[in-house]
Amino acid sequence: MITMSSFHAMLIPILCGMLLLAIGFNFRDKNAGVFAMWVGMLLILATVVYKILAKLNE
Repeated sequence: MITMSSFHAMLIPILCGMLLLAIGFNFRDKNAGVFAMWVGMLLILATVVYKILAKLNE
């Protein structure tokens, strides 16, 4: 069973990454928008990779 603290530890970075992707997509013609999309994608990917590595380590 997943605990609420680990659920929030996964949910918060993914939501922040989605928000950065949305903001970056709206400003994709500027360098800051492209950077926001880049950071958002890395945030989501890092969360997924961390969860996979944690499951493999069990």
